[in-house]
Amino acid sequence: MHRPACAAPLSLSAARRLLASVGRPLRGRYVLRCTMPLGAGAGASTAVRVALLRAAGETDPLRIAAACFASEGASDPLMFDAPERLLWASREGHVLARGPALPRMAVIGGFFGPPRRTDPRDMAFPDITDLVQGWGAASGDLPALARLASQSAARCLALRGPAEDPTAALALRLGALGWSAAHTGSARALLFGPRGVPPGAEAALRAAGFGGITRFTIGGQGH
Repeated sequence: MHRPACAAPLSLSAARRLLASVGRPLRGRYVLRCTMPLGAGAGASTAVRVALLRAAGETDPLRIAAACFASEGASDPLMFDAPERLLWASREGHVLARGPALPRMAVIGGFFGPPRRTDPRDMAFPDITDLVQGWGAASGDLPALARLASQSAARCLALRGPAEDPTAALALRLGALGWSAAHTGSARALLFGPRGVPPGAEAALRAAGFGGITRFTIGGQGH
């Protein structure tokens, strides 16, 4: 197994155990390329496992989810179609609820601060039960959904830090509808309407200390 572009998120022995858990041997040569830092909260650790399992011929998302969770102890729902619509129990490895399609939005984000690798034993997260209850009511309402994302991220940062995180201030200054943050890791994002990210946003993020800046659109018809 060849890993040319990043520190190994998966050892050879872990890869063998992962494939053995779905009844497949580790054969051949696998090339894994990371385009994001590990420990950033963007799902790289789960993504490499999903990629390996699919390359080995496993296609059942439930089997892939179980294998990833057993391997990591905390995983992301990247093996499912439209994972952004899932309320996912990362420390239990299963779907809690499915939400409606997201409205179309433009996103710009990156990584603030050093990577923070996920510890599956870490349970120090805020209660967002009230936000989950508002999720369905906000269906199709992008400003309302962006506010929910902002509240969830703000609670997490208030509990876990870092105290100097600039994301909320950037969202306000750039006119974003809201912002989001990885519950573990350094990934951050600003959420804008479908008209797109305003000029100067990337420069503002870079000046605030963000790295690995990227932008994309998500949601809308068919998503």
